[in-house]
Amino acid sequence: MAASESFKAGRTALWADIAVLGVALVWGASYPVAKGALAYMPVLLLIFYRFALTALVMTAVAHRDLRAIRRDDLLAGALLGSILFAIFLAETWGVSMTSATNTALIISLCTIFTPFLEFGLQRRSPPAGVIAGAVVAVAGVMVLSGGMGTLGTGDLLVLCAAGLRAVMVVSTKRLMHGRSLSSAALTAIQAATVAGLTMAVILGQSGPAGLLVEADIGGWAAVAFLALFCTVGAFYVQNAAVRRTSPTRVSFLMGTEPLFGFALAWALLSEPATPTALIGAGLIVGGTFLGLAVERHR
Repeated sequence: MAASESFKAGRTALWADIAVLGVALVWGASYPVAKGALAYMPVLLLIFYRFALTALVMTAVAHRDLRAIRRDDLLAGALLGSILFAIFLAETWGVSMTSATNTALIISLCTIFTPFLEFGLQRRSPPAGVIAGAVVAVAGVMVLSGGMGTLGTGDLLVLCAAGLRAVMVVSTKRLMHGRSLSSAALTAIQAATVAGLTMAVILGQSGPAGLLVEADIGGWAAVAFLALFCTVGAFYVQNAAVRRTSPTRVSFLMGTEPLFGFALAWALLSEPATPTALIGAGLIVGGTFLGLAVERHR
């Protein structure tokens, strides 16, 4: 009986890992798409429409769960939504001021923030292997980028978003522990919170006219991709996965994001796969799976 339960738990964790890798792949593609969408609308409008569409879709999916929601679950979801708002404010503003490649590379530094935050809250030091894996992965980001050099304002905003991502992963694990709130309902609450906070800022700055936008089919297609694939699908999967595994594992798997960004740039945009870039990609993969192996053993 114990062996059977252990096998089921291992299989569940494996599927959670594969799902999070899928999220990393989608998010690796999101930065060039967001960069293109910002040609049609400013940062706040992009965030608003992205999360308003997400909230509509996820509310339709989770309407039964939302009808029976408890007040404390709603407050926990809204708190996580507020953190998500801060992440996307910093990340989207950052990508508007720096390159999509830099954004994908810098955001992966949440890999090194999460273990220290998770273990720090437990008043323990991360295992040496986890630290080593994080350092190797970050070294890979540095090699892949050719060295970050002097960070501009956009780069610093993305770095702030990376730190907030670590806070988000750890907070989701802690706040959702033991709660009956479904992952779909949680995603709906988070998206509605982000859309509501963004709308409040827009209305405060420009009034109702600030919600108007002129964009062609390409602009709205970018918003739809970011909402349906990079937000609805990705955050639902992340919310579900982090409940079935540890924040450190999720963070390491999400750290493969720049690798997917690099691979997609080579495959879709014909950007050169130089030896330096391949070394950097190898370090990211090696560091990620070193950290995963240590975390699995733990």
